[in-house]
Amino acid sequence: MAEYLPVAIEMMKLARTMPGFVDAKSFTAEDGENVLIVTFADRASHNAWRDLPRHREVQHLAANFYVEWSLQVAEETRSTSSDR
Repeated sequence: MAEYLPVAIEMMKLARTMPGFVDAKSFTAEDGENVLIVTFADRASHNAWRDLPRHREVQHLAANFYVEWSLQVAEETRSTSSDR
């Protein structure tokens, strides 16, 4: 997986340059499972990210990094938070 990290860093940096970018978080479980969550302000911003040529290119590389992978796109319908 040594090849994964530079590509993941590149994608995180690239996502941050996109109009409408809100946040990106990456998590790795003890068993090695990786989760990346990228949030955009609206559907149009997400679609621009989805269609970005370099992002599409990297998506096709996923087979090199993962035995299996999935992609979910969701819209937030409600959000609450607390700050102590």
